[in-house]
Amino acid sequence: MSHETIKILLIEDNEADIMLTQDAFEDAKLRNEMAIARDGYEALDYLNQTGQSEGAVLPDVILLDLNLPGPSGKEILAHVKSTPHLKDIPVVVLTSSEDPREIKQIYDLAANCYIAKPIDLDKFLETMRGIEHFWVQMVALPTEPA
Repeated sequence: MSHETIKILLIEDNEADIMLTQDAFEDAKLRNEMAIARDGYEALDYLNQTGQSEGAVLPDVILLDLNLPGPSGKEILAHVKSTPHLKDIPVVVLTSSEDPREIKQIYDLAANCYIAKPIDLDKFLETMRGIEHFWVQMVALPTEPA
């Protein structure tokens, strides 16, 4: 796969998780740009390119926490997968829950993958590096959403 810049939208309200995710991706020394939405409203503005995000470049990959202020991660996921110009963007759901019913529900909403966030710092960083390796280095992403 080519190593052009990958645009990532991190939708996360926990500042510690934001910083850890940024650190893990920066440590990889790959060319990626990470935009951050700290609640469901910011996420919808960014994805719809409205409000303060007017003219924002759509991401190549979305990292989505489910527990957000405002519209929930499930609502964001449903919006992305039901909107023609967004539906091809891969959505990686990151959450603290390992409830099998929730996992099924998230896949029913067409998430591309579901990852339970480890509580342990080293495991969290390892998980972020794994996400980065798979979604940024290995996967061929659509260049233009359909």
